[in-house]
Amino acid sequence: MLALPAMSRFVASSLLGLLLIASPSGLRAADESLVDRIVAVVDEDPIFLSDIERAIALGLVPAGDGDSVRELGRRVLDRLIVQRLRLHEVDRYQPAPLPGEEIDRQLELIRARFPDDAVWNVKLAELGLDEGLLRHLVARQLRVLRYIEQRLGPRVFVDLEDIRTYYETELAAELARRNIPLPPLEKVREDIRTLLRERRLNEEIEAWTEQLRADADIVDYFDRTEEELPPLVRRIESPS
Repeated sequence: MLALPAMSRFVASSLLGLLLIASPSGLRAADESLVDRIVAVVDEDPIFLSDIERAIALGLVPAGDGDSVRELGRRVLDRLIVQRLRLHEVDRYQPAPLPGEEIDRQLELIRARFPDDAVWNVKLAELGLDEGLLRHLVARQLRVLRYIEQRLGPRVFVDLEDIRTYYETELAAELARRNIPLPPLEKVREDIRTLLRERRLNEEIEAWTEQLRADADIVDYFDRTEEELPPLVRRIESPS
């Protein structure tokens, strides 16, 4: 299969690409006896400091070159706000339950990132998770992906003219730059169709997300001074 030029992909909130990296203690408040702090509220639904730490520890938003702990935390919170907006919208439609085997497959992909049960269990404990709660989180992400495919996917159409235009312009220019011969169109037609469909689906997702953001009530405390922050709280985990 021809390696087509890279494109931006919907990474959003998927748990399929988890990486094992260290948890950033630099984001934690100085007083460890107080468990958590609210860092944002999305339509009365709080996002906690521990949510940021957990997302980083699971590798949902990998650190960029030169990122400070705070810069990474900022990017993670932005992703979590988007995630929360999408989950709220999906919850409004109460989609049918996911097949258990679909959730099992994704849990296996996550578990496979860890060398053995001991390391896996230690990481879950560090993040305040058990397999039941992790299963719940995976199911929520899969519901978002299913919703996007069912509601936004039908808006995306790629015709033969779209494919030919991409082939004659973007692909031809990219392969010429890399000194690679341009293959016959029929050999790469379906690869191009897939790429263009993903690109356009991403555009639909971004437009949908921006509308959700415009309609939502979001309070973001992350960049406020210490005096402006909400009080520290104790958080009780619940899969509900």
